[in-house]
Amino acid sequence: MSRRFDAIIIGAGQAGPPLAGRLTEAGMTVALIERKLFGGTCVNTGCTPTKTLVASAYAAHLARRAADYGVTIGGRVGVDMKVVKARMDAVSGRSRQNVESWLKGMDKCTVFKGHARFCSPREIIVGDEVLISERIFLNVGGRAAVPDLPGIDRVKFFTNSSILELDTLPPHLVIVGGSYIGLEFAQIYRRFGSEVTIVEKGPRLIGREDREISEAIREILENEGIKIRLDAECISFTPKGSQIGVGVECSTDEPEVLGSHVLLAVGRGPNTDDLDLDKAGLETDKRGYISVDDQLRTNVPGIWALGDCNGRGAFTHTSYNDFEIVAANLLDNDPRRVSDRTMAYALYIDPPLGRVGMSEAEARKSGKRVLVGTRPMSRVSRAIEKGETQGLMKVLVDADSKAILGAAILGTGGDEAIHGIIDIIHAKAPYTAIQRAMPIHPTVSELIPTVLGELKPLA
Repeated sequence: MSRRFDAIIIGAGQAGPPLAGRLTEAGMTVALIERKLFGGTCVNTGCTPTKTLVASAYAAHLARRAADYGVTIGGRVGVDMKVVKARMDAVSGRSRQNVESWLKGMDKCTVFKGHARFCSPREIIVGDEVLISERIFLNVGGRAAVPDLPGIDRVKFFTNSSILELDTLPPHLVIVGGSYIGLEFAQIYRRFGSEVTIVEKGPRLIGREDREISEAIREILENEGIKIRLDAECISFTPKGSQIGVGVECSTDEPEVLGSHVLLAVGRGPNTDDLDLDKAGLETDKRGYISVDDQLRTNVPGIWALGDCNGRGAFTHTSYNDFEIVAANLLDNDPRRVSDRTMAYALYIDPPLGRVGMSEAEARKSGKRVLVGTRPMSRVSRAIEKGETQGLMKVLVDADSKAILGAAILGTGGDEAIHGIIDIIHAKAPYTAIQRAMPIHPTVSELIPTVLGELKPLA
């Protein structure tokens, strides 16, 4: 049995549902296929559940610090992991249900539950039906990478998805991977009460960030009692009764970490290996990401790839921006491109890191004359008043064009304050435009003009 539609969307992540909305509003019939959970990574295993955990962990941390603010709490601060998980599941579940209800109630949209595969460049099989369309949009997302490390097949381990099923507290959680996902879970579980060790293959945490940012984050985590093992070149796993031995082969300290649980946080890969892309003639890179051009068109006319599966961004906001780019080009005669956007993201440890544009290393390689301004959060009134003075602010500027090249705000409110800089970069305005504004006191954002007023040549 076959059915014809004006468009087929595979995947109900952050790009698929809003695209279905725009296409149906334009009068098109749309088939949307989802094989598992509506809302994709963000709603089910990413932003929504993890930031809910971050909030619970922050509440526990603040309760323990209550005396610092003159607040008395009787007795020991405890964490009920079953209640924590129930709250997370409820928040995530509501978001998932909202997406599903929206799609199923959308006029001209037919929702299919099942695993989609290509039969040809214009045909998709799902269940016992063949769907046909001249326009096919892939929003199939990604999943945690599981590298073939020695002994990994002999032990139980968590990924960023499966650890969300845990409703008990690990006595000692060993996290393999010192990047964004690993660091968030490290602080979450340490604040819940677990002993936590991070094992990182590289010489420092989050190696893409500037060294002082990386070192500041390490200090923040170590001050909370998180152990960090760097330069772990030969990571391996050995069952040790009820525990797991994680071989690290570091140049310092013991060669093995003994933990009760292991979380692998070593990257992600695209969900493209079981779509029969070859039957459509679609090209991928060596990691399986679908190759796309600047308007997210694949090498096959009439097929687009959006979100994590195209390798052009790994965030909810890049996926949603992919939808906006495709809709603008297809429906609005508005020629938007991926290359027009400036990459921005956040790391949601506490305090958070907000980042946009170039790092210092990238700025140095650009060949531009670079100016830099920095300020410790210990000299930001808002941070002092809140008793949260860890971190720093840093801005990089092109001395000739006066354009802001990049910025990092590691500190309380850093994930929000960075947006003022994001907007200036997007508007292609000079950094001096911020200095003429009148910011609100007391905020973190009000110190951005101050930092820009103290720019110096990059040493």
